This record gives sequence, structure tokens and C-alpha cells, in this order.
Amino acid sequence: MAAAKKDDLKAKFDAAAAAAKQTKKKPDNATLLKLYSYYKQATDGDVKGERPGGFDFVGGAKYDAWAKLKGTTKDDAMTNYIKQVDKLNRE
Repeated sequence: MAAAKKDDLKAKFDAAAAAAKQTKKKPDNATLLKLYSYYKQATDGDVKGERPGGFDFVGGAKYDAWAKLKGTTKDDAMTNYIKQVDKLNRE
């Protein structure tokens, strides 16, 4: 039973990832960072590596957003990603 539920979540996550690329209007930067961080947490787990420094402001922001999710389960990250994409597609 649990495996089927996990497969269903993965299928919804994959569909949301495709839908995120086709939203009606371009999401703002805060929303893009949320989507990025939930996606990375769902696919790669906790943040790894060094935080980009210097003048890599985008890289630093992405790293920080992902780092905030440390300890979040992959399933929770997938669920939050799906909710974020659904919200985008309603706007």
C-alpha cells in the first residue's frame, strides 16, 4: 500500500515539474526560489557542498533557500512543490 502511495506522489511530482515550466505568468523570484528549493530537497535531499560566495548572488540565494529545508523529508518536499505549482496555475 505504501509503495503505491509513494509512486502516486512521484507521478504527481513529475507532472507538477512539467506544469511548472508552462505556467500562465512567470513566477516572481521568491516563488522561483521556493520551487527550486523544494525540487532540490525532493530530488537530492539535504543541501550539500559549499555556499557560493563572492558575486554569485543567485547561487547564494538558491543555496540559502535549499538550506532552509534541511531535514525536510523528500515526500514533504514533493508535496510542497506540488502545492506551489498548483497555486501558480490557479493565478
